[in-house]
Amino acid sequence: MRPAVFPNNDARTLSDDGDALHFCSTCAFSQACMDQGMDKSALGDLHVLVEHYGPLAPGDHIFREGDRFDAIAAVRAGTVKTYVVDPDGQEHVLGFHLPGEIIGLNGIDGEHYPCNAVALDTVMLCRFSFPKMAVLAARMPGLQRQLFRLLSRDIGRAELLAADWSADQRMAAFLVGLSQRLQSRGFSARRFQLSMPRTDIGNYLRLAPETVSRVLRRFHQEQLVRVDGRELELLDADALHALAAPVLRN
Repeated sequence: MRPAVFPNNDARTLSDDGDALHFCSTCAFSQACMDQGMDKSALGDLHVLVEHYGPLAPGDHIFREGDRFDAIAAVRAGTVKTYVVDPDGQEHVLGFHLPGEIIGLNGIDGEHYPCNAVALDTVMLCRFSFPKMAVLAARMPGLQRQLFRLLSRDIGRAELLAADWSADQRMAAFLVGLSQRLQSRGFSARRFQLSMPRTDIGNYLRLAPETVSRVLRRFHQEQLVRVDGRELELLDADALHALAAPVLRN
């Protein structure tokens, strides 16, 4: 059976609710907890409350900059964009979060969220009470390590675009990164839909929207990718990986 093409789901990628002894399929913390020999019923005894949240429609905000920080959330379905707005009213995209990924981690340091999070399409979330998560993490080193790992991953992604990479390298790294992240959730690594507009991609990559369109058009002409509106297929993954390697450092 072929993998599902994001954002479409099938039985392998569709998030479930788990059962008495098993975690939801998109839980970002289940392995860390299971490594400690604790199943879902044991966690329930520790009053770890997970709230299913959604569906949210495109444009709905999950939180806004300055809101009180009290929870982190795992994306169950859809895509979430995080961004800030500078004093001049200009938006700066910080990232795009896919199924199985966590939003709100950058609020841990303070009492308020330092950015905005908005749904780009139909989004479902699992919301974790952070005060309860922190108590549990103190008792479970594996969970604490997972939190540190997720924080490190967010910081690493933010740093990738800090250097003076070319437009081609930035775009290749973006597409390869999306491919790898989707594949890790059971989606097709070759075919997926860009759920974010070109303007948001350009903002995130620090490129003009017309540069994004020009690079994608050239990649299409060189048969590196096939582009049809927001539908995208990686045709020459090896060439894209080689172009993206200096950025992704792999």
